Amino acid sequence: MRSPLTGLPEPSPKPVLVVKLDNTLSAQPHAGLDSADVVYIEEVEWGMTRLAAVFSAAIPNRIGPVRSARITDIDLLAQYGSPAFSFSGAQGKLWPMLEAAAFKDVSANKGGEGYSRDFDRRAPYNYFADGNVMLERAPDASVSTDIGFIFDESTPLGGRPATKLSTKWSYSSARFVYDPITGNYNVRLNGAPAKGEEIDGSQQASTVIIQYVRQTASQFQDRGGGITPVAEMVGTGTALVLRDGKAWDVIWNRPSEELGTTFALADGTPMQFKPGQVWVVLVDRERTAKIIP
Repeated sequence: MRSPLTGLPEPSPKPVLVVKLDNTLSAQPHAGLDSADVVYIEEVEWGMTRLAAVFSAAIPNRIGPVRSARITDIDLLAQYGSPAFSFSGAQGKLWPMLEAAAFKDVSANKGGEGYSRDFDRRAPYNYFADGNVMLERAPDASVSTDIGFIFDESTPLGGRPATKLSTKWSYSSARFVYDPITGNYNVRLNGAPAKGEEIDGSQQASTVIIQYVRQTASQFQDRGGGITPVAEMVGTGTALVLRDGKAWDVIWNRPSEELGTTFALADGTPMQFKPGQVWVVLVDRERTAKIIP
């Protein structure tokens, strides 16, 4: 049996935990991120970004730095059913929508069990969650299930050379650099290697997806007046898929909130991902990621 989230061997489906993480240089090194099955990058206010890390196969006892939820997280998490969701807070006006969502809220708003401060780091980049305690707080969290990903060790036919890919926002950036030794992509966030407490070097992605989405201004904003964007993840659009040093142009499709997102080539053939950690970068369709052969 294989995990529907990574394509790696998995004896049986396990509960899903999603943790919202900071994505600035001050957040580095991240804790637990190397164990994530899927990592999403989403834009927030002022052209900055945050991470949403999905855990199931392995649950670290230290994950962070944990940060607050956004409106995009509701649709993002819905395809996982009712996973446990760990985050540090939210805007007051957003809480009713979060309360109505399908996920299991294990944020500090529901209790501080499993959260701690690391006083060797400065606030607000010092808030960490124990993943196992988070799942204990959500005993009925949904288990890993098909969210549309298809995996195969073999490299698909076609594609074009793509040893590097970069995408930028006003105050954030992501870059993926192919490592022929590991066969994965080294991750760079905001101009620096994406470091992890448990690893040497940078985080690595087996498959990278640049998912172009329609992004609009939401009704929410931060205290400084920065408008929170919302990414429309239900519908269809274009995407780039990187694996094995090559890139493919694909079409993504998600018919409803409850269903997963499929990725297909122009002829309708499902795009096959490389087994391992998947990174999904949500990019406003008005922007363009840059591929370097």
